Amino acid sequence: MTLQEKPTELHPLGYFLPENTRLLMLGSFPPARQRWSMNFYYPNIQNDMWRIMGLLFYNDKDHFIIPGKKAFSEEKARAFCIEKGIGIGDTAEEIIRLKDNASDKFLEVVKPLDAQRVFNQIPHCTAVVITGQKAMDTFLSVVPATEPKVGEYTTFLFGGREMQLYRIPSSSRAYPRPLEEKAGYYGKMFREIGLL
Repeated sequence: MTLQEKPTELHPLGYFLPENTRLLMLGSFPPARQRWSMNFYYPNIQNDMWRIMGLLFYNDKDHFIIPGKKAFSEEKARAFCIEKGIGIGDTAEEIIRLKDNASDKFLEVVKPLDAQRVFNQIPHCTAVVITGQKAMDTFLSVVPATEPKVGEYTTFLFGGREMQLYRIPSSSRAYPRPLEEKAGYYGKMFREIGLL
């Protein structure tokens, strides 16, 4: 099957943008639905995002896991994001999967995020965190910013608003680092923007 024959996928979740969003977290695109354990962002039980959040904010890496199940609690994840002012989305709104897996390197971005539309919905947002190279490349294709080094940030202006752009390691298990090491990057960022 050629690239032109492969079907495109529209983003299944849209953007989760609480009214009080101060930080916008952007990945690339969700995995195929059969890998989901909940109907929310970072749904793959193999992804460490919710373990990182649990470890940092509750000192319990299993805080977001439903007891006795191999699934994250959508209710807890949503409530946490609303409480902390964390918006979540992806930098691709439409993609083609070149292979039947969740790997970023096999994603062809057909339509990147509409940054103006997203940022207009979150007027209190002052920081964006990107969690992978594909996501960063896609973001930089639509927003005039400079890529920061991993674990650091640069500043950029968008619609007259000065914002911080963070680059943090992916929470995917494909990025083979210990949970505590990944959490260290996230913790530093959350402390710098006053969420932790």
